[in-house]
Amino acid sequence: MTILAGGDQATTYPTHDPRDGSVIDSYALEDAAQVTQRVTVARDAAHWWAELGFDGRRRVLLAWKGAIARDAASLAAVISRETGKPSGDALLEVMLTLGHLDWAAKNAERVLRTRRMKAGLINYNQHATLRYEPYGVVGVIGPWNYPLYTPMGSISYALSAGNAIVFKPSELTPGTARWIEARWNEVCDRPVFQVATGDRDTGAALVRAGVDKVAFTGSTASAKRVMAACAETLTPLVAECGGKDALIVAADADLDAAADFVVFGAMGNAGQTCVGVERVYAERPVHEALVAKIVERAERLRLDGDHPSYGPLTLGSQSEVIAGHVQDAVARGGRAVMGGAESVDGRRVSPVVLVDVPEDADAVQQETFGPTVVVNAVANLDEAIARANDTAYGLGAAVFTRNARTGEAVAARLRAGVVTINSVLGFASIPSLPFGGVRGSGFGRIHGADGLREFASPKSVARQTRKAALNLLTMHRSERDMHLVAKMIPMLHGKGR
Repeated sequence: MTILAGGDQATTYPTHDPRDGSVIDSYALEDAAQVTQRVTVARDAAHWWAELGFDGRRRVLLAWKGAIARDAASLAAVISRETGKPSGDALLEVMLTLGHLDWAAKNAERVLRTRRMKAGLINYNQHATLRYEPYGVVGVIGPWNYPLYTPMGSISYALSAGNAIVFKPSELTPGTARWIEARWNEVCDRPVFQVATGDRDTGAALVRAGVDKVAFTGSTASAKRVMAACAETLTPLVAECGGKDALIVAADADLDAAADFVVFGAMGNAGQTCVGVERVYAERPVHEALVAKIVERAERLRLDGDHPSYGPLTLGSQSEVIAGHVQDAVARGGRAVMGGAESVDGRRVSPVVLVDVPEDADAVQQETFGPTVVVNAVANLDEAIARANDTAYGLGAAVFTRNARTGEAVAARLRAGVVTINSVLGFASIPSLPFGGVRGSGFGRIHGADGLREFASPKSVARQTRKAALNLLTMHRSERDMHLVAKMIPMLHGKGR
């Protein structure tokens, strides 16, 4: 909670445009009582939403999608103003989001419908079924870098699975959340989807407000705090955290394509992408040529004018992290072949390309979250894979090679939740692919069938249809039945295959 001079607590807070610091709007700082009330209201709505069934939910969700799509330019403008990203990037975010909402709504029944399971020969008298039930109320805590696409990866799938949502957006981007909440209220008169605005205290209150599951996106350090709070009540959590994604370039790769994707992955959205490219490992014979191509493309980027390549940092304090990583890399013997610490000018950060950076430097080990990239040379692909895997993170990775078998082999050895071959971020527009990390990058999945199952609890049901030939589920088993059991064990399982 924000404390004003004199000790009074603020009840509202302003948001600012990162491009010029101007005030955009004012939003409520919701306290624990208000958040708990939202969850209580959501719980009543959740019963109605679950009983609506797959077809009923599908109709509402597709109507919501249509309402968003018909005014997509307006939503993109809100995103652009709150984050500082170019309007074209914001519009692309809207398009990608709607693709996932569409897929989740249309595929929920196929993935989550009740299905019969094989009971096996010995259980011929049992009728086995598996069904999926919604958790109830899911609390979603979203980030500021992709304030629509990222949280909607949880919201779309959780709603499709039959849950109600209380969404706490980043305090930097509440307008985006309020905008989609308004579209929801146009197509549904029940509070199945609500937004709770506020700061970290509001998010902490949501975790402890009695929600049935939490979907969190943010830093690894913040995820640990959320996880600790969830542990108090054994509330399940899906966490999508930070990354330090590596891109490997084989000697046979298309260097022009690789350079294009490196610059896009590293500099797009001012580098504020959890699955952006932060490290590149290129086989030594092509390293110098690749670096030249990356620098040539990065030099074309513009931060000014009507059509900037990317905007200012949404979170101003990140500039200190970026400058610190660049300074540390150079101090340890790395070289800045483009830009340097001087590239950081408040929220405006020009592209930085570093080479020969030691593997223990912050720029290699810690998430930078800015328009910088480290491009180091390696002797071979084995070394590249070892270095790519040598961080605490495991969100995304990429490999460039003309050999399909090599690409698949490298992808199999990279410890990451998602790997792209000959591109970056290709998975983002494929709704059927699950997304999430391993190790310090989090756990659980959003998107795809696994994303739907993430927000539904499996329930197994076995119904006895007739008397069993062997009466084993009794406290008074017969000698005959146990004699047959002894005979059956080696018959059924003795071969070992």
